[in-house]
Amino acid sequence: MREGLLSSQNAGTKLGQAPVLAQLAEAYWRTGQTAAGLQALTEALAVMDTTSERWWAAETYRLKGELLLQQGILDASGAETCFQHAMDIARQQRAKSWELRAATSLARLWQQQGQRAEAYDLLAPVYGWFTEGFDTADLQEAKALLEELAG
Repeated sequence: MREGLLSSQNAGTKLGQAPVLAQLAEAYWRTGQTAAGLQALTEALAVMDTTSERWWAAETYRLKGELLLQQGILDASGAETCFQHAMDIARQQRAKSWELRAATSLARLWQQQGQRAEAYDLLAPVYGWFTEGFDTADLQEAKALLEELAG
């Protein structure tokens, strides 16, 4: 991914880079490379500002929140702010899948902070919007979290 990004940067192309950088950040997150993931997201956000290509913005902010939590920040307010921002963007874009991901991340954080009822109240209506696709990983993860929160 990094080589492809460098090639497109060298060619002067910025369109389409933000989602690739966000996907790269996700790969870094999943492999525990927090600093590299945050750097990729910083680049993605800069590209979004330059190109106004924001269709991946909600997921970019959600990933930033996840990476901030992985970094071990004692005060999770930065991550919570990122998750809230991701949800706001997803709602503005009417991107229910991105909203579900952000709500799941925020609900998981609130669960860890002992705010089970608030977490449930946040996630349940977003999950309830869906009428199909319940075999997808995102909906299965949200359902499992809702069951934990209700129990």
